[in-house]
Amino acid sequence: MLKGKTALVTGSTSGIGLGIAKALAKQGANIVLNGFGDHAGPEAEIAALGAKVAYHGADMSKPAEIEAMVKFAEDKFGRVDILVNNAGIQHVARVENFPVERWDAVIAINLSSAFHASRAVLPAMQKANWGRIINVASVHGLVGSAEKSAYVAAKHGIVGLTKVTALENATSGVTCNAICPGWVLTPLVQKQVDAKAEALGLSNQAATELLLGEKEPSKQFTTPEELGELAVFFCSAAGNNIRGVAWNMDGGWAAQ
Repeated sequence: MLKGKTALVTGSTSGIGLGIAKALAKQGANIVLNGFGDHAGPEAEIAALGAKVAYHGADMSKPAEIEAMVKFAEDKFGRVDILVNNAGIQHVARVENFPVERWDAVIAINLSSAFHASRAVLPAMQKANWGRIINVASVHGLVGSAEKSAYVAAKHGIVGLTKVTALENATSGVTCNAICPGWVLTPLVQKQVDAKAEALGLSNQAATELLLGEKEPSKQFTTPEELGELAVFFCSAAGNNIRGVAWNMDGGWAAQ
């Protein structure tokens, strides 16, 4: 379905981003990966699916590096047809104790990077009259949680940016939508489960059930693969007139 198209997925060397990149690769898209840490392994996983793959290590807090990454993708594959803004970090603290530098970092990577990447890819998408911008927000783009002020502010901002981008391109073939996951079993979340198990003297299974039970009525994780399939749906012909939505995959979290 996506053969000949190119997808740039930020924060895609693991977790949600890699799951989305693999789903798009299975549909034939060329993939540009981005993220910290090992990238040879994720590149090999994408290549094994028969897709062309490249990697750019842009620091998503730096606008100049984001612009360079988009240019790299364009030079490599011709144009970015699909942009998935997924890069994100987290810090937990009460507002009065929240370190200013951590606030700035969360806002830069979780929110501002999506703006900088979007403004870089939009002209070519508009010229081609086809494009998909998929912003990975969070259920925290719809509801709040204590001690996550920067993350919640950034994700609410992502939902707002999604709506504006969609409206500005509403009469074109360029769409913009947001995915709002609840708990997703990524390496980062597994660390939270492990920490809860150790702190409370619980088994990993019991800690998992406690974590999910606090917020997510389904009591099951959403998977990166499921999020990838939603991204594929947004890129399909069925997604042609889906514009500006914040689509939650949260096991009922926001329905409460």
